[in-house]
Amino acid sequence: MLFYPRIAGVAPLLLAAATSSSVYGATTTGQSTLEVDLNKTASVKSAAKTIAKHLISYYNGNQPGHTIGILPGPPPDGSYYWWEAGAMWGTFIDYWHYTGDDTYNAVTQQSLVFQADAPQNSFMSPNWTASLGNDDQGFWGMSAMLAAEVNFPLVPGEADWLEMAQAVFNTQAAPDRHDDECGGGLRWQIYPSNAGYDYKNTIANACFFNLGARLARYTDNSTYSQWAEKTFNWIRDVGYIDKNWNIYDGGHVPQNCTDINKVQWSANAAIIIHGVAIMYNMTGDAEQWGKPLTGLVNRTLEFFFPKGIMVERACELTDRLLCNIDQHSFKGYLLRSLATAALMAPDLVREPIVKAFKTNIEGVIDSCLPDGTCGYRWNVGKYDGDVNNGPAGQEMSALAAFTTYLITEEHEAFKPLVTNNTGGQSRGNPNAGGTPATVMSMSELTERDRSGAGVLTAFVVCSILGTYFFLATGIGERRSEN
Repeated sequence: MLFYPRIAGVAPLLLAAATSSSVYGATTTGQSTLEVDLNKTASVKSAAKTIAKHLISYYNGNQPGHTIGILPGPPPDGSYYWWEAGAMWGTFIDYWHYTGDDTYNAVTQQSLVFQADAPQNSFMSPNWTASLGNDDQGFWGMSAMLAAEVNFPLVPGEADWLEMAQAVFNTQAAPDRHDDECGGGLRWQIYPSNAGYDYKNTIANACFFNLGARLARYTDNSTYSQWAEKTFNWIRDVGYIDKNWNIYDGGHVPQNCTDINKVQWSANAAIIIHGVAIMYNMTGDAEQWGKPLTGLVNRTLEFFFPKGIMVERACELTDRLLCNIDQHSFKGYLLRSLATAALMAPDLVREPIVKAFKTNIEGVIDSCLPDGTCGYRWNVGKYDGDVNNGPAGQEMSALAAFTTYLITEEHEAFKPLVTNNTGGQSRGNPNAGGTPATVMSMSELTERDRSGAGVLTAFVVCSILGTYFFLATGIGERRSEN
């Protein structure tokens, strides 16, 4: 998670004074920055386009010898875990939705379809078993759900986006994912052999809640909403959300989840706020969903936007940066979720969210170089030169900042998220999921499970070594228990 102060020398956009400048091209230190005129929609979209081009440069999955759909990795073969690419494609879907630029649609389609792993389409390829958490699978499922909600172009002959999201939900709703420990809730990891299996955390359950809420709205099927309500109530009852709307990370099963890790990550807040906004939009229930939404948004803005610019406070310290590769991407998820909340519940939360977006964008602009290379810290008034822990993640966050900034423009009318009854093209399959590919024997793998020459030539050896490394080092506990 990340945190940033306020950029010096730039008139606050919130004041909108006639003398305030919203044209950027240099910091007060004289460093050249990304040129953008915040008063012009075309200029904001152009800046986003520049950053999107830089973001895609980190992806090589469509090149010979590499795996379609993923960023270089997972460790030790590259910096990025499997889940982060799923989040990146969701970022590109939002980029298309807000800007209309379809440059990256084809590669996004290819990636989601390939990683869904037909015929189950549940994003459970055997390739990732050694580090497959419910949250990892959930991030891919949420990107597929977003594709359905914004009518992202379908791929002829392949499962549609709704079916993929349903497949993820169905596998996570299955009895083998649930137990009575801690009174319910999903475990962080799917398999007992994975480090972190004894941890029931917020992010895994938030993803499940989020998918349930969105599937309920899209399909008008009460089974999904019942699961969503049950999961949200569990997160609150177990103490992961306190009375002041702080959202904590999780607890361990052997301690009955009472040893709550009270670290606060923006990704947890993002996924929960998104789901609550959807439930409020769908039900109109001010007490059950409106009150939590208002409380969560207000507390999240207060905590993560000190002095108006976003900071990942658990790891982005004033004197040093402790954020790992995963955490370098978290800011973008919160911005995207807040934008959705503002559009889904404008009567409750649009005003404070727009206010935060307008101050935050100043720091983001100062962190970006003219070629679209963006830093992680948005509160230092310049590009921070941080390239060690996830350039792709901070690029995703910067892209999200520019695309979601477009919701602050009153004249911009965005199409509402569709449903089956309002023009949604994804028809889905309520029985999607089938037998997860992860329980298939290795002999059943086909060329579909490979990407390019030689990627899985040494799959078995790499799996064994990877699993040993994972268990021996505990590196799998990458987003929690920090």
